[in-house]
Amino acid sequence: MPTPFGGHYGRPLRNRLDALHELVGLSRARVESDALAEAGRVLDEAAARQRLSSRHTVIAVAGPTGSGKSTLFNALAGVSVSETGLRRPTTAAPIALSWSEGAAGLLDRLAIPNRLRRRPLAGGTGDTELQGLVLVDLPDHDSAVTAHRDQVDRVLGLVDGVIWVVDPEKYADAALHERYLRPLAGHAEVTFVVLNQIDRLGTDAADLVLDDLRRLLDEDGVALGEHGEPGATVLALSALTGEGVPELRELVARFVQERTAPERRLSADIDAAAAKLRHAYVAEGRAGLDERSRDAFTDRLAAAVGAQAAGEAAERVWRRGAIRACGTPWLRLYRWYERKRAHGSAEPHPAPPAEEELTARQRVEQAVRIVADDASRGLPAPWAQAVREAATRGADGLPEALDELAVSLGDPAARPPRPAWWPAAVLAQVVMTLLQIFGALWLVGQIIGVLEPGLLPPVLVMLAGIVGGPLVEWACEGAVKGPARRYGQEAERRLREAAAACGRARVLDPVAAELVRYREVREQYATVVGSRPSARVLGASARVVGGYRSGTRRLGATRAGARAR
Repeated sequence: MPTPFGGHYGRPLRNRLDALHELVGLSRARVESDALAEAGRVLDEAAARQRLSSRHTVIAVAGPTGSGKSTLFNALAGVSVSETGLRRPTTAAPIALSWSEGAAGLLDRLAIPNRLRRRPLAGGTGDTELQGLVLVDLPDHDSAVTAHRDQVDRVLGLVDGVIWVVDPEKYADAALHERYLRPLAGHAEVTFVVLNQIDRLGTDAADLVLDDLRRLLDEDGVALGEHGEPGATVLALSALTGEGVPELRELVARFVQERTAPERRLSADIDAAAAKLRHAYVAEGRAGLDERSRDAFTDRLAAAVGAQAAGEAAERVWRRGAIRACGTPWLRLYRWYERKRAHGSAEPHPAPPAEEELTARQRVEQAVRIVADDASRGLPAPWAQAVREAATRGADGLPEALDELAVSLGDPAARPPRPAWWPAAVLAQVVMTLLQIFGALWLVGQIIGVLEPGLLPPVLVMLAGIVGGPLVEWACEGAVKGPARRYGQEAERRLREAAAACGRARVLDPVAAELVRYREVREQYATVVGSRPSARVLGASARVVGGYRSGTRRLGATRAGARAR
């Protein structure tokens, strides 16, 4: 299957995008569409960006009213492009400055009209270093005009990098930190934070303001780069006097020439989308059904169909039939008389006690509910719900299916098999009965004088029959215990296995299919998260590039180490 993403994206990013694409496809029927909306937006933006120029890097200059961002924009351009002044807001629409040809598609994507597209003055080494840069001056993010704020939000979602311009008065503005810096903390690698207007401060005051800005960024979770570590760049300058502007141009030029900003921005977008989806894919513990849960489910279904009771009944019937067949005629006659008298009794049978145990249907429902809870325990809410729904669908009609199954197997107690030695036992009882009758007739003949007197022989013959009959019955009763038990166990096993097969097909297999699907999406989610530090997803602790210390008032080292990865 061809991957939906390719082009100029590197393999790690393509793998993450492909995994996110698969993740969304596998989750549409399980996860709410609102939760997948951000992931879908990232995929759309990734597809749109890869169709456009990879030789250009789009950087937005953003900031609050009066921060001097338009002045900085002009200073970077080397010519007055964006209007500056005391009137607020000064910038009413995004203005684009492109240092090279071929950026028309990117500017169309930003919806910047041709009349607001500019080119810097030709010539100079700075122009060569900034080849491929598209700089966009945005309206004030705190403008009183709602349309201006909407334009800022729209463009910030499309650019490859952003330069946040703050001033000593508004660097701690809650709107800036809560609405932009904190939500975009994961985009630190494509972020510059510029403290402008340092010409209004002394060296010590500038150091204090800068340290406080670092603290605020740290609280926002913005990772700041230091000693070559990846993160945002913090720089102090004065756009009005030009102090620190060459350092910013150098950093921006290096940032542009590496041509990795679009991928970094997209990776950060994926991190943000993955963080929002974490609750839908990361389980609290080991999810799934173990053998103990499966066996317990089978036990409950077997109890619902009465497998054990059926086995015990089959064993009793088998033993009763054997003992009845091998019993003495006199005992069999007595038992027949007792049954006749019991059936003919006019006494009412006592009413059965109220049934307190669960019915078969309730047992089945309870078994399904327990196995669904076991299978969904620890799963994220959408997948736990999917598992329970699969189990519930399987439970529909399961009691009826188990009843039909029991009927199709037949009653094992209806016609128990007869062992081969039963005829011999019956013949032995006949012989014992004949000996009793023969001895009795012999004795009667002696009494009436037909036969010669001799009490001992007929008594011995009759006694042999009287004693031999019970002995044969006792021997048969002992011999029948083992076969009867095995017959009952076999009857229970057949019914139990049939119930287990029915429950597996209707409940366990659909539940297992949902668990397999969850494991698939969990693997895709792991690929989406990638090998990037988890702090990138959850909000990394801040680190700072450089400091406002040297005589040149440049804050920090370059981002070269942060880019060489």
